[in-house]
Amino acid sequence: MHLVTGATGRAGLAVVRALLDRGADVRAFVRDADRARSRFGDAAELAVGDLADARAVGAALAGVEVVVLSGPDDPRRVAWETGLIDAAATTGVRRIVKLSSIVAEPGSPVAFWDWHGRIEAHLRGSGIPAVILRSSFYMTNLLTGAGAVAHEGRLYAPAAQARIAMIDPRDVGAVAAAVATGAGHDGRTYVLTGPQAVTYAQVATELAAATAREVEYVDVGDEAATQGMVAAGLPAAAAEPIVAIFGRLREGVDAQVTGTVEALTGSPPRSLATFAQDHAQVFAPRAAVGAGR
Repeated sequence: MHLVTGATGRAGLAVVRALLDRGADVRAFVRDADRARSRFGDAAELAVGDLADARAVGAALAGVEVVVLSGPDDPRRVAWETGLIDAAATTGVRRIVKLSSIVAEPGSPVAFWDWHGRIEAHLRGSGIPAVILRSSFYMTNLLTGAGAVAHEGRLYAPAAQARIAMIDPRDVGAVAAAVATGAGHDGRTYVLTGPQAVTYAQVATELAAATAREVEYVDVGDEAATQGMVAAGLPAAAAEPIVAIFGRLREGVDAQVTGTVEALTGSPPRSLATFAQDHAQVFAPRAAVGAGR
């Protein structure tokens, strides 16, 4: 049995679907059963609960051999994931596949990367065979700017000319399924990227092609980006680390392109153009109210 945590998140959902495609037995650990059923029907077994609930975690781990560890960016993430690792060490889990970040480092000034780094360190010391997947910037992060693209034809970000090897979470899911069900990966750390490092100006070009309208990339400063996120309803505690990530992206931390996705799955990673086409409806301008009447 394969347990996937965070199974209705963008990466977790991709993992569940990829495992099911491989014919694996899947148990999805979720908070909302109805939401989970709407995404993968009855194909996966559900374990309903919260990572903060030790009893629910124990029940979810019963009979599980492999865990794919995924979850939301939350200050409690370290406690949640290390708690599951500790519980897994007592229940016979033989492998944990940890979804991590391209830069995972304990003590990083970027909170998200610090959390991943601390969890990775705990996992390595747990005694459980593990595979760590360090993924580059998710293409789905672009969806946060879909409203401005749709309404204004503008893509805002403090990215300047940063080259970013963005990856589609569906490819992360495919790799996770491959290493969860395959052999010879324990103890390895893999860096997963898309097929090329692109700038936000190139992103705007691909969105324009996908939506058949002009899309302009607008570079904004860090302070303006933070204020914009807060004005849109994002807490400052979440906005500030995101802006800090862009600062590191401008330094080139995510410009490296690897061939790992194709090497492990047999298929090349999806291109930005494919992602843009697949999500064109989200970025397309909305029809005017009352149009055609």
